[in-house]
Amino acid sequence: MQQRVEFHARADRALHNPQIRSNFRYAMDGLIDKRKRSFPDLDELNRLRLRCAEIRVNALSKLPELLEQLEACCTKNGIQVHWAETVGEANRIVLDIMNRHNAKLLIKGKSMVSEEMELNHYLEQQGIECLESDLGEYILQLAGEPPSHIVAPAIHKSRQQVAQLFKEKFPDIPYSDDVDRLTRNARHILRRKFYEAPVGLSGVNFAVAETGTICLVENEGNGRMCTTIPPVHIAVTGIEKVVEKLSDIPPLLSILPRSATGQHITTYFNMITSPRKPGEKDGPDEVHLVLLDNGRSRIYEDQELIATLRCIRCGACMNHCPVYTRIGGHAYGTTIPGPIGSILEPQKAGLDRYGDLPTASTLCGACGEVCPVRIPIPALLNRLRFERVRQDHTGVTRGQGSQRDPWEARIWKGWSWMHANPAIYRLGIGLAAGLRWMLPKRLGAWTRVRSAPRLAAKSLHKLAREKGLDHE
Repeated sequence: MQQRVEFHARADRALHNPQIRSNFRYAMDGLIDKRKRSFPDLDELNRLRLRCAEIRVNALSKLPELLEQLEACCTKNGIQVHWAETVGEANRIVLDIMNRHNAKLLIKGKSMVSEEMELNHYLEQQGIECLESDLGEYILQLAGEPPSHIVAPAIHKSRQQVAQLFKEKFPDIPYSDDVDRLTRNARHILRRKFYEAPVGLSGVNFAVAETGTICLVENEGNGRMCTTIPPVHIAVTGIEKVVEKLSDIPPLLSILPRSATGQHITTYFNMITSPRKPGEKDGPDEVHLVLLDNGRSRIYEDQELIATLRCIRCGACMNHCPVYTRIGGHAYGTTIPGPIGSILEPQKAGLDRYGDLPTASTLCGACGEVCPVRIPIPALLNRLRFERVRQDHTGVTRGQGSQRDPWEARIWKGWSWMHANPAIYRLGIGLAAGLRWMLPKRLGAWTRVRSAPRLAAKSLHKLAREKGLDHE
């Protein structure tokens, strides 16, 4: 219940913050327009979506075997593979690697799994400095905030807000709200850290089982710096990111950046298959791959909910969602916000904790229409809505029925009984119409944002009889 109250409170604060709404509206409109222009041929888009969905469905259908193949190929290539069932285990694996190298500084590329692990907080408690090198993540690290979008984490901030933040944190640097100058200032601050850090960390966009290759998509080059300059590279990823073959990558790489930012290709596409080999000029001496479960195996067991794991983290569903674009990512209180977060996070952490998120949707269907791997998000939202109030469902999501209201259940049971008995139904409708002035004007959450419905003086059947249209 506390989480439910917090979600509504956060959403309400966001709706009454004109700066947040303005920032998001401007950013989302731009991303929607760029995506639309990057797919001028709708037939080509539909074929590509179908192909990418097939790739992800195929990978998930063989997930256990592909993970074993990935481990075998990575190990053969010299990449050390670690398995973590929980975020606690994953954090301890990273800490152990840091300690073995007496490392007190970790330079990080963008990684939503590291956010899921709350890795920065964990390592800082152990006396290890974690420095974000992605510009958006670095801005939020300075501000002490979590990401509000999975592709553009600082999208909720205007350039003036970023400039003011830099002025507060770096008073020796002249104030400027020019985006290029702000970027140069951040680059100057971060560049020396790349050479000082003994360990670099990155996320993973795709892991190829066939070749043991880690694929990383980025625009700023910080990911490449994190994975080539420090002597040790740690990649953290969820177990669902595996694909079967190297030939699966081009279609996914074609649709991911266009769905995310409207780019036909990102500035950098990194393919890491081994540590530095003799004669190579750059690259780490060690590469570690941490495969995190954290509830994904439970999702995998359900034939319907498994579609959640297709996600390639493009953020298109967020950009097109009328709820997300008005309340922003922080209102959700989760690592992954928006429509995909509203189905993923309750499955991982439980409906008892995040059961309200599936209701943060108009069910307009936009998220499903733009998903590049055709995840049926609206159907999964309805599935989780059903589970949150039903204790007799056989699904795998924890916290089923956690928001079941016994009184509401009794009311609906009575409604069902009344509609199954015509005489009782007519009597009930007649009484309700006659006593309509006694009906309450407040009907719980429904009337918090709506006017209470008022019954008509005459039922539809009575009006039909008066018009001679009743054929009973």
